[in-house]
Amino acid sequence: MDQFWENQYIQIAAYYSVVILCMVVFLAIFEMVTKYKNWEEIKKGNLAVALATGGKIFGVANIFRATVEVHNSLLEMIGWGIYGFILLLVGYFIFEFLTPKFKIDEEIQQDNRAVGLISLIISIGLSYVIGAGIS
Repeated sequence: MDQFWENQYIQIAAYYSVVILCMVVFLAIFEMVTKYKNWEEIKKGNLAVALATGGKIFGVANIFRATVEVHNSLLEMIGWGIYGFILLLVGYFIFEFLTPKFKIDEEIQQDNRAVGLISLIISIGLSYVIGAGIS
């Protein structure tokens, strides 16, 4: 059985499957903390929501990229990925806190593309910092 789990193709499939599952769970959590429904807004053509959501997807994937590169066990990868996601989520709340003149969620829901773009860049930027810390 050890040879089965040591097979590189099996490991890649396992990492891939776990990351997809985590991505779905993490996006559901992001949807719970935002005031808008991501997929409904994207279906309506809201580019700001698409940018912000894309940044979150990239950010989570980038964090898991770093965990896969460094950790040898699936459980370690999951643990560090969850930790990285929590840090990314904290970054979202800090972004909201640091902009007292307007509400990030409301601006994104109203298709303010500038705010959506900044949200994307913050998610991606923080994911690089988090990933570097994990490695």
